[in-house]
Amino acid sequence: MTRPAWPERLAFSRSARHLSIHFDDGQAFDIPYATLRRNSPSAEVRGHGAGPKPPAPVIAPDLTIDKAEPVGRYAVRLYFSDGHSSGLFTWPYLRQLGEGETGAGFQG
Repeated sequence: MTRPAWPERLAFSRSARHLSIHFDDGQAFDIPYATLRRNSPSAEVRGHGAGPKPPAPVIAPDLTIDKAEPVGRYAVRLYFSDGHSSGLFTWPYLRQLGEGETGAGFQG
């Protein structure tokens, strides 16, 4: 069984407003902060629970990520400048978002 690619490096660009993620299989992706915020895996954004799914968040053009914290060995919690921080971005999900940014299939 093949093990999933593991992230080797995360870099946050305040000026370019993107997260660069490098995996141990040689793949690297730049994911805009707006993409991360729009596709947050949080219950708030995904609309889990009763009622209709909430509208897509309004994303300010100057959105940044203020900090990031590891969650165990499987994810990272991102703290956006608009106060959102409840989504846990797993390594496979970040890979999926990155591949979507390069045209490899994420429909978000």
